[in-house]
Amino acid sequence: MGSTSINRRDVMKRTVAASLLAVPAVGALSSCASGGGEENKAEKGTKSKKNPLGVKTDAGLAVYIFNGGYEDKYALFVTDMYKKQYPKSDAQQKATTKIATQVQPKIVRGKPTADVVNNSGADQMNPGKLVHNKQVADLSELLNAPSWDDPSVTVRETLVPVVEQMGTFGGKEVYQLNIAQTVYGNWYSKKLLEQGLDSEYPKTWDEMLAVCKKAKAKGIHGWSYPGGHPRYVFFSMYAMFAQRGGRDVITAMDYLEPDAWKHDAVKDVFEAWEELVAKKYVLTGFDGTEAHTEMQTAWTKGGKCVFVPNGSWVENEAKDTTPKDFEMTVGATPSLDSGDKMPFGTLYAPAGEPFIVPSKAQNVQGGMEWLRMMYSKEAALNLFKEVGSIPVVKGAIDGQKLPSGTASAKAAVETAGENVVIPKFFDWYNELFREDYNNMIAKFMLGQIGTKQAMETMQKASDRIKNDPDISKIKKS
Repeated sequence: MGSTSINRRDVMKRTVAASLLAVPAVGALSSCASGGGEENKAEKGTKSKKNPLGVKTDAGLAVYIFNGGYEDKYALFVTDMYKKQYPKSDAQQKATTKIATQVQPKIVRGKPTADVVNNSGADQMNPGKLVHNKQVADLSELLNAPSWDDPSVTVRETLVPVVEQMGTFGGKEVYQLNIAQTVYGNWYSKKLLEQGLDSEYPKTWDEMLAVCKKAKAKGIHGWSYPGGHPRYVFFSMYAMFAQRGGRDVITAMDYLEPDAWKHDAVKDVFEAWEELVAKKYVLTGFDGTEAHTEMQTAWTKGGKCVFVPNGSWVENEAKDTTPKDFEMTVGATPSLDSGDKMPFGTLYAPAGEPFIVPSKAQNVQGGMEWLRMMYSKEAALNLFKEVGSIPVVKGAIDGQKLPSGTASAKAAVETAGENVVIPKFFDWYNELFREDYNNMIAKFMLGQIGTKQAMETMQKASDRIKNDPDISKIKKS
């Protein structure tokens, strides 16, 4: 996740390389911070109105981009902006799916070759551990700097507030910044739902079950998810916890509070999903490493299911298999019943695609400058045109013709208003999400365990992390 990116698909899978290089999580003893080897000496230039961050104009710049659903053309646009602004810089960009494998070893040794990193994908570096070990730079200087478009406005003032909120790790410093607002929820074909099933989007769980029953009668599953990445179910389930029991339910999860996963709201949500499984409304399978694309193709091209739990990157990622008249749409969490504490429309919509600047990078100022350019309206609009996602830069896509999925995501955010919820625990204590939740939900969605065991599994995981003396806990401020 944040996720961080947190954010987005595949961030949760551990790799051998990353585990070999793992360091203590946020708040662990400072004596555990990694070292070894001669550290890079950051290159700095002279600050001016045209160069507010003091970039050394002839210093090289190395940009690493996760080559996933967004690919890297959107980032090349910004790298080209950098080259134009600093022609002597020899700015270079590398696209890879192996962020931790290729970037983290040098960060750990204090000699990173990357100056700005899109820390995303299956091989994502653990951001909490990077933060605690002081391996990433505080980006507050960037947020306080004049924006690219208007020097009278700071970068911070041009961004939606959730960006800074997601970049903090229990303090005021900001160590991670995201570029797109990711809308998670129940994605579907409006054409199939309205014309194929003669139904409207279900606003209650009873209506959801009715739609699934109607679909089953036509030989279509109500739901599917990627068996190889079962955590996708969380994309739809998380907002339900908050909607059912209020924000306190998810806050308790974030802060590892006693019995957080045994709350009645959690029980109600798991029982709702358990009914989907029991009635065989869920298409299972898609167990390989490319499970997400296989599932998405069965949904878009095959028409084998109505709803999938997903994020707003899916419109771009599945564009090659999506019929022109598919009318891709995202729906918010259906209400369980009148006992819900938050209204229909409550949304899980964090900022997505996280970026970091290694604290020992040779060109820290250049890395921040690259991000300052990324937050220009020109680059933000290009991001939208390339990948169809909603930029976090305010007003960047005003007046644009939006594709179906993006338009529905933007409308969902506007409808949610203040009722947007954002998880923190899988950034702060990502072992809980990467391992325990993923393994639990895999068994749950196959009917191998029920609600009681699912809740017990997650509570034990939360308690294990809470009681681990080597992991200092993030406390409420």
